[in-house]
Amino acid sequence: MKREEIKYIIESIMFAYGEPISIKELNYIINEELSAKEIEFMLNSLIEEYKENNRGIQIVKLENKYQMCTNKDYSIFIKKVLEPKKKKTLSQATLETLTIIAYKQPITKVEIENIRGVKCDKVIQTLCDNDLIMEAGRLNKIGKPIIYRTTDEFLKLLNIEKLSDLPPIEDYEESETI
Repeated sequence: MKREEIKYIIESIMFAYGEPISIKELNYIINEELSAKEIEFMLNSLIEEYKENNRGIQIVKLENKYQMCTNKDYSIFIKKVLEPKKKKTLSQATLETLTIIAYKQPITKVEIENIRGVKCDKVIQTLCDNDLIMEAGRLNKIGKPIIYRTTDEFLKLLNIEKLSDLPPIEDYEESETI
């Protein structure tokens, strides 16, 4: 193998591994009879390339190991991505609407409102904002109403693989009390 290729192999190993790794471990993985000095030279070459180009990633030395990590100059952006999203609790109306969509999808806002008996604009927006439902297209009717369906986030929330894993709706008859 060419030295340049080995350098890129080291880079890909460090990227995929994510944890600090020693020169000895790298040498064992690459299995090319390289001296520790040669691997250290390649690591230092990568470190300099990242610094010179002010790249988004860098390699840092931690005692006798090396680790690939993000460039601290861009940490503010990484924090935004990794910040836990604030989970909102869903109101009773939102849960009812989500249940209707889950079982009747694809469904329009008008159909949801007919079932619930109240306007659902804000509730639907909340469900869209929380990525629990999405617009699935438009019906080919007057006004071209939007149809909604649940998302993969909805499946994750319920810890189910597919919609058919939802519990069946049990038919019931309302008994009249005298």
